[in-house]
Amino acid sequence: MSVHRIGFTELSGSHGARNGLYRVNIIFVHGLRGHPQYTWEDIRGGGSVDRGNKAAGTVTSRKRNIWKALFKSKPSSSASISTTTSIADDETSEESSNTLFWPDEYLTQDIPEARVWTYGYNVDAIGGLFEANNKNSVSQHGRDFAVRVEREIPNEDPIIFVAHSLGGIIVKDAIRRSDACRARTKLIIFLGTPHRGSAYAGWGEVVSNLALLALQDSNKNIMKTLEVNSEVLDNIHEEFKTIADQSRIRIHSFQEARGISGMKGLHNKVVDDFSSKLDLPRSLETVESIDANHMQIARCGDRADPRYRAIVGVLQQFIHRMVLDGNETKLKEVSPIASGAVASVAEPGGGFDRSLTSRATLPCHYIPLPENRRFVGRGRTLDTLKAMLFVRKEWRKAAIFGLGGVGKTQVALQLVYWTKKNRPEFSIFWVPALSNATFEQAFAAMAKKLPIQNGSDDDDLRESVRRYLSSEAAGPWLLVVDNVDDKGILFGSVDMPGGISEYLPESDDGLTLFTTRSREVAVSVAGSDVIELHEMDPPEAAEFLEKSLVQKDMVRDKAATAELLKQLTYLPLAITQAAAYINIKQVPFAEYLELLHGTQQDIVSLMSEEFRDNTRYPGSQNAVATTWLVSFDQICKSDKAAADMLSFISCIEPKGIPQSLFPGSESTAELVGAIGTLCAYAFLTRRGHSKVFDMHSLVHLATRIWVQRAGLTATTDIKATRHLATIFPSDDYTNRNVWRQYLPHAFRVLQHSKELDIEEKSDLLFWVGRCLKVDGRIKEAARSLEEAYQWRSRHFAEDHPSRLASQHALAGAYEANGQVKDAIALLEQVVAIEAKTLAEDHPDRLASQHALAGAYEANGQVKDAIALLEQVVVIRKNVLAEDHPDRLASQQWLAYILETQIEINL
Repeated sequence: MSVHRIGFTELSGSHGARNGLYRVNIIFVHGLRGHPQYTWEDIRGGGSVDRGNKAAGTVTSRKRNIWKALFKSKPSSSASISTTTSIADDETSEESSNTLFWPDEYLTQDIPEARVWTYGYNVDAIGGLFEANNKNSVSQHGRDFAVRVEREIPNEDPIIFVAHSLGGIIVKDAIRRSDACRARTKLIIFLGTPHRGSAYAGWGEVVSNLALLALQDSNKNIMKTLEVNSEVLDNIHEEFKTIADQSRIRIHSFQEARGISGMKGLHNKVVDDFSSKLDLPRSLETVESIDANHMQIARCGDRADPRYRAIVGVLQQFIHRMVLDGNETKLKEVSPIASGAVASVAEPGGGFDRSLTSRATLPCHYIPLPENRRFVGRGRTLDTLKAMLFVRKEWRKAAIFGLGGVGKTQVALQLVYWTKKNRPEFSIFWVPALSNATFEQAFAAMAKKLPIQNGSDDDDLRESVRRYLSSEAAGPWLLVVDNVDDKGILFGSVDMPGGISEYLPESDDGLTLFTTRSREVAVSVAGSDVIELHEMDPPEAAEFLEKSLVQKDMVRDKAATAELLKQLTYLPLAITQAAAYINIKQVPFAEYLELLHGTQQDIVSLMSEEFRDNTRYPGSQNAVATTWLVSFDQICKSDKAAADMLSFISCIEPKGIPQSLFPGSESTAELVGAIGTLCAYAFLTRRGHSKVFDMHSLVHLATRIWVQRAGLTATTDIKATRHLATIFPSDDYTNRNVWRQYLPHAFRVLQHSKELDIEEKSDLLFWVGRCLKVDGRIKEAARSLEEAYQWRSRHFAEDHPSRLASQHALAGAYEANGQVKDAIALLEQVVAIEAKTLAEDHPDRLASQHALAGAYEANGQVKDAIALLEQVVVIRKNVLAEDHPDRLASQQWLAYILETQIEINL
């Protein structure tokens, strides 16, 4: 039979497979420089060691024959290669008869209920002498694979992938792009797949150089992708892990146990153990090693070969136990991908970069929250939303409003995942609007997925995202703006003019859904197209409670269940909190009801006033407050570390909290335990498998009120400010990702600490300002540095190092903001003071003089700048090595200014 070099070849039935009902598809996908047949082919029979040596010789022989043929004549462009026909018949006929293509000869017989396929694609690092090499990126190969699976595997049977090396990355990329592939995939066997890169991917440079000698081309993009810490691999890796968890795709990762002998530089494994596994839970992923190198891991010489027995054993066990016995032989109808839905992004015109179209293949998704698998009910609300947004085309915006905790976010999330599955042509974006900071962070994440041109530092990233999504190039999209509760944030205020509404896109193909606690906001953004979300009805609430409980038989007591749900006013968040408490403490409904009834009414009244809103139903906030206060008090008694963590969180931003931000406990185990307690009560929610957490905004408000009730507001604010000042990173560029995570929380702490008069507050303002300056947020940087300088001016002498450092940093922000004269005034003071207190060769004094020279030049005082720089150059020449960066910088700058003056004079 012929195996197609490009595309699919069905092997089933070619070597006597029994005629029976096919129940599953097994698709073999080769890797880098691989082939849909040769990758899986080995010397027939023989011992494993001899077989490895013979196979290596066969591969060498085959390549030598190909080279000979290349020099003789132009190779054929045939789309298939016969197993019995080769370039040199006299040599390869013997070779073909002595090789075993095991997926065809063995697997089709040993698993007759499977359709067996091979898939080929051109991912050679080196093309032929007379043909250009395929330039597709990994993502483009993944896209093509997804399209072809949907089109050319038309049966509805489940799919199992067996992927070697790079083929595993292609499979993962296809699954994350295609809902149809995702729904049908039940198992993936990875053979030496470099999920996080290969330490030896650099050997491709050697191959590339050999290719150049032979006038061949080299796909260096593929090689770069395989480097350790590749951003492309990381993105595919992290997104696929979430998909595998959500879709319950089973993974079996085979790791190579040997290096490739006889090749210089490859004495160790080609793909390290850390890279050849996904690190999913044991329930999803099994990791096993095979006694073979990276090339031989996919080859088997006979049925007794341990490699064959391992791979076929995994397939048979899964098919017989989980697919056939589980009656999963047929899948529900999968909506086909709309024509062009996964095609490359077309050039969008002005403001967008054609070269960036490989960054994102539409549709793309940014949904930071996982699908809620405990979601129940809300059918009418979802049907109404679908009709508003997807049926009545003239309605492009809608809003859900209601009491905090009633389930607005979960309804929106359910709609998002329904859209992802049933409207695959739509891009989907999720934006928390709790604050300007969370809004900006979401738009920054969206920008990474969109083909947006990187402009200058002055470009507003939010405006770039808005402009792109408003263009025709963006295609259809759904944008969810969640928690739009503050009118000031949405539309701006006197103190903070300009709201986030300025950056919300408008498009005939775009849909926007808002969730908010405020009826006023809902009507303002969506007019009459609003839905008020009420509490659950009793049957929905009972089903939700049952799904939330560990001991589900508790709901058999109908009377106790009905009374509990009534006290919780059928609010989803209140039910979640109650279920978390009951699960942890293993208390019956009656005991939990007793705790609710015993709560002091004055505390309930206090929290109810804070929650009061005309758009909410009377009594709803009381139940939520009661449930939370019961849990807070219980945590105080049982887990002090968790209680301290709650107090700290009351001072920071409730969304996007990195674990590294939490105050350190006495032990890592105590910290993990505290986080676990708060997650168990649903006060914290982990984002997937990451170390980033979120807290519901209403829970966060409750923690603040809880702290106030205990009379600990000032103490808590001081502790939080001191902690943030201690851990906040410096403005070294390598810390950029860290400070961007911390900034929203620092802003919130500084907001709470307005009345505090402590040194740590000025320290936090100082580093926040310096980091904002590096990020190009100059005006904000200047405000922070001004406040830090003012405090230090009041408390420190004029020659205090901290005061001088603050003055110097503020001058830099002023100069960047165009306030050059103000910068000069500050720096002249610094230089004058340091001239009295520091030696002339002190680094701080020289740095201040250097900075003042820069301000002079910016202000046109060139002679003053030259005079200062000449002093700095002379001193640094005496105290620093000739190749010291500071010495070279001063010399280079002075030379530049002098050269410029000469040109001007000429």
